[in-house]
Amino acid sequence: MNYLELWNSAWPAGLTMLGLGSGFSVVLLIASVKLKVEVDPKIEQIQQALPNLNCGACGFAGCAQYAKGVSENPELLGRCAPGGPETTAKIAGILNLQISDSGPAERPIVHCRAQTADKTYYAKYQGIATCTAANALANVQACKFGCLGFGDCTLACRFDALDIIDGLATVDYAKCTGCGACSRTCPRNLIEMVPFSQDNMMTVACSSKEAGKSTRGMCKVGCIGCGICAKKSEQFTVEDNLARLAYEKYERTEETEAAFNKCPTGVIIYVGKSAPKPRVLAKKAAIANNKE
Repeated sequence: MNYLELWNSAWPAGLTMLGLGSGFSVVLLIASVKLKVEVDPKIEQIQQALPNLNCGACGFAGCAQYAKGVSENPELLGRCAPGGPETTAKIAGILNLQISDSGPAERPIVHCRAQTADKTYYAKYQGIATCTAANALANVQACKFGCLGFGDCTLACRFDALDIIDGLATVDYAKCTGCGACSRTCPRNLIEMVPFSQDNMMTVACSSKEAGKSTRGMCKVGCIGCGICAKKSEQFTVEDNLARLAYEKYERTEETEAAFNKCPTGVIIYVGKSAPKPRVLAKKAAIANNKE
């Protein structure tokens, strides 16, 4: 077959393909115009106002979904924890809404203060190094309420605001945005989102509901449910052998300071950006002095 014959046999197929391609292009062009979804400009503006971290703190899968959600339902305003009041104000402006004070921002509090030396262990855990895996097993450590220290919360935090320091999850409040990822991740529910009405908040850093004698045998710094704090200040209550502080009512007073100073295990502490270190108990101080 010579070139002329080859050309005469090939050009009809090529022309057919060209026609089909052009036809499909026209169809797709028409479809793109006819089926185009108009995006509400307000949604685009809201998304631009958001930090676009897609942390999920708002309850949506990402910032785009939240932008659409809050544009349709203004009651969702204020859910962007990383953006804070500034972002809330921007979104309110886009939606032509007036906002009032929504109260103090929430930040996480770890309800445990036991470091490695404070805990009693039955055996050395050698399984998968995650809190979720360790929590599925009995007797990883004596206290079934305490921090496991494998750092699931640190992996969940996108802001590098948590560290495991000597076996204990510790929040860096200078970096924390209050997204709540750490709280949702902890398998023992030790991390609670609390309204920070003050820069430094007082808290009971324990979750154990064991009787006082059992707690003493498992942890050197756990709450023994003695009730001294509740006697000193009505902001404290004791239930199920565990003291708790009413955060929504918290004010630093002489009574709360008395509870702080009289706590026999030092489980009442301050947390925050400039929080003072936990109180050193007299017995521990004496031991430390003798070692020196």
